[in-house]
Amino acid sequence: MTWRGRTRDWAMRLAADPIPSHRNYLDPMGPRYARFRVSAPPCSEIRTLTFNIRFAKKIDRAIELFEGTARMKHADLVFLQEMDEIGVARIAEAMHLNYVYFPATVHPHHERDFGNAILSRWRIVDEKKVILPHVGRLHRTQRIAVAGTILVGCERVRAYSVHLATSVEMGPKKRRDQIRAVIADADAGGYDRVIVGGDLNSRFMGEMFEERGFLWPTRRFQRTPKVLHVDHIFLRGLRLSDAESAGHVADNLGSSDHRPVWAVASIDEAHPEAERWQQLA
Repeated sequence: MTWRGRTRDWAMRLAADPIPSHRNYLDPMGPRYARFRVSAPPCSEIRTLTFNIRFAKKIDRAIELFEGTARMKHADLVFLQEMDEIGVARIAEAMHLNYVYFPATVHPHHERDFGNAILSRWRIVDEKKVILPHVGRLHRTQRIAVAGTILVGCERVRAYSVHLATSVEMGPKKRRDQIRAVIADADAGGYDRVIVGGDLNSRFMGEMFEERGFLWPTRRFQRTPKVLHVDHIFLRGLRLSDAESAGHVADNLGSSDHRPVWAVASIDEAHPEAERWQQLA
């Protein structure tokens, strides 16, 4: 039997005899954990980073990575996934960033909170948890996006830290529904400038963001976990600062099974080279 066949057979058996569910947090406003202590001056660029730190297990190594990697140390906007509140608070404290964190569920792997966070050099307002549709086959666990508006001087940038379901948990149609929920939230708010970052658990799901007018600067990168290309950043109403303003951190110091991915978004008009790169991507 092929790998796809084994996965499909496993999923069908789980659907027929599901594992008992764990506690999901279905209130869009909580539990909520936040700290707002710093306020950076406005600037024309937003150095954005997304990082899935597996089950928030190796926070010490993650902090070492943040402090020792220029692209991470100077990040203005950070999206984290698979986090608990203690891990988020420790990274935010080390990096001198504001943060908002919402757990999605109590994960059966470690019986601790499991969710997403936004960390920012600027104040975060209008934050909330976007409950993504459908629950996973395995443990009936919930997925979410964490949303917040970043105040960069007079500019308001809507940010989303996203973690979609895996292909084992649900099929592509349901995972596309999860992306639609994020885009619908941004559209409903009428936000001109939007940044989405996180773990899609798929490369090709990103095509939906492109279809809705998002720039996909991380599309051409190598694998971010060992075998998949799943961690991405999307921009709408912003552009890359130049043609080289996106990449990934090759050595994560063993802090996770994912690599951090970054992009530098410009609030000003697009650099000509960035426009040329967008046409070729």
